[in-house]
Amino acid sequence: MMALGTTVLREALAALGGGQQVPTDALRLDAVGTVDELNSFLGVALAHGVCPRLREELPVIQRELIQLASNLAFPEEERQRYHVQPIEAGQVARLETLTDELSQAVGPLANFIVPGGVPGAAYLHVARAVCLRAHRAVVALSRREALGALTSPYVCQLGHALFAMARYENAYHNVPETLVN
Repeated sequence: MMALGTTVLREALAALGGGQQVPTDALRLDAVGTVDELNSFLGVALAHGVCPRLREELPVIQRELIQLASNLAFPEEERQRYHVQPIEAGQVARLETLTDELSQAVGPLANFIVPGGVPGAAYLHVARAVCLRAHRAVVALSRREALGALTSPYVCQLGHALFAMARYENAYHNVPETLVN
């Protein structure tokens, strides 16, 4: 009976970037796991095919999400020790510029839209929803622990960019948005 309890305890722990064991439901792991899930959906969108403009941007964002997850995986005092690169202002600004560019290309939003369209756009809509969850996890973690100053702004702006990307992908393929009346 004792061995079973030990096994259950081991399964309920996971390691952070520096090897520190924490419960699997720890806020830090939730944030890291949600960013990983987001990155995976971007991979699925790429695998299903997206237009050339997004095929250029998504791999850059995927690498930045790995950087973001690395930042989230280490407590503040360990980030420098492990040479974890923080999210920088230029990365947030690049997402803002991308969002503006794609939003201008598709035009203003007249109403709420139903997520969907071509497969790439549909997966970008899923990624946007996961990104919003990742942002909530990052905000919850930031209330308890110090995070990089641009961690939350990056995730928030990425959510806006993903919405613009989904709309752009549908427009590229001449698939009209389904408006909610």
